[in-house]
Amino acid sequence: MKPFILAVILSAFCLSPASYSAQPSLVIFLADDHGQLDSTPYGSKEVRTPNMQRLADAGMTFTHAFIASPSCAPSRAAMLTGLMPARNGAENNHTFKRDDVASLPDVLRKLGYQTAAFGKVAHGGKDAQRHGFDVFDEQHDAAFVERFLKERDASKPLCLFVGTHEPHVPWDKLEGYDPAKVTLPPKFVDTPETRESRARYYTDVTTADTQLGEVMDLAKKYLVPANTLFLYTSDHGGQWPFGKWNLYDTGARVPFLAAWPGVIKSGARTDAMIQWIDLLPTLIDAAGGKVPEGIDGRSFLPVLRGEKSTHREFIFTTHSGDGSMNVYPIRAIRTADWKLILNLHPEFAHTTHIDKSPNIRSGLPYWTSWFNKAQTDPEATAIVKRYHERPAVELYDLRADPAEQNNLAADPAQSTRVKKLREQLEAWMREQGDKQTLFSEPHLLTDPASTRPVAPEAPGTSSTKKGKGKKNTQ
Repeated sequence: MKPFILAVILSAFCLSPASYSAQPSLVIFLADDHGQLDSTPYGSKEVRTPNMQRLADAGMTFTHAFIASPSCAPSRAAMLTGLMPARNGAENNHTFKRDDVASLPDVLRKLGYQTAAFGKVAHGGKDAQRHGFDVFDEQHDAAFVERFLKERDASKPLCLFVGTHEPHVPWDKLEGYDPAKVTLPPKFVDTPETRESRARYYTDVTTADTQLGEVMDLAKKYLVPANTLFLYTSDHGGQWPFGKWNLYDTGARVPFLAAWPGVIKSGARTDAMIQWIDLLPTLIDAAGGKVPEGIDGRSFLPVLRGEKSTHREFIFTTHSGDGSMNVYPIRAIRTADWKLILNLHPEFAHTTHIDKSPNIRSGLPYWTSWFNKAQTDPEATAIVKRYHERPAVELYDLRADPAEQNNLAADPAQSTRVKKLREQLEAWMREQGDKQTLFSEPHLLTDPASTRPVAPEAPGTSSTKKGKGKKNTQ
């Protein structure tokens, strides 16, 4: 595949014959680390998300929406470029797209749009500038967004991104949830510390939902409701073991809700498989532009319009790492029914900020409770071992085993399926120019220290204080 060069791609776009006034407003609200199942539109009976439900009732719920890579910077770069990480340059977390790669604001500007990004949309304010937003600020509270909407030149169509930091760690508040009553996922170790953290995470999800509702109300007040496409989604799953930094569905499958009066049928649900790289071409398509060739994303506008019920046959996801705490490259291919995962270095210990960050606000206290329980409890032992030790190949029957508990890769009855899916995945990796780069020194399974939790920092140290009044950006 040829590189996605800025000058070439921008020349591929042309204005719609329709006037600017006929172009829809595009509003995208992004959460940070929100797992799909942790909201009422996806069946949760515990998490309070009335505004997500309000949006779902007004439009379409995508049950099979996936990101490109389950860490913040690669996921957001893929969304804004329509290219997978190996092609846009942002593979490891805290890295950025190459300068020669075009972004959504570049192409929407050619269509007459003003583009704005408030809060965590790209990976920080400087990254929003790198992507070329006309207006950007790390503030994202409702008063700030309202001031912008009130004062902007309304003669131009608008593409507005608002990104909250919730429910990214730290989970400082516990309001309205009882730790004793939360239901833990099957891959969790049940400890008091886990339950309290889960309840705090739910509090943060509800905070994100409240902020979503505020932006929905502002869009209704300042934009033309009948001509506004409003989207809600998240950059990947929550910061939990087997979630963020993993290619299981708890890391790669995200909420995705879309409303557009008169275009999207109210209360619709679809199992069409879409991916974050598809957002760029879909928004361009909705704005009346020509979607370029050569990108990885594909417009799913026909699904929104109810003209098609399917989109992708295969979902490819990648993860390369996150600094020194997570050095574990993974690749996966998913169909509607099956998933094959390649752990490129099964000799490495899978570790993350949860067990290797000394900052106790990243999850270390509850992980330590898992580790301690694993010393005497066989079930906890198996879960902790599975977190650290992964086989080279994993295969899951997603219909029979949606929690991805039973690895069928070694089942002789699945040998043909494993071979075929692996060949497809490896061919795609070659097409992507995936060099399977290691970005830091790994933790090896042969080193006993690799699978022990790091010692927590003493209270009052600098990184423990990090994030007070502001979310950190792991």
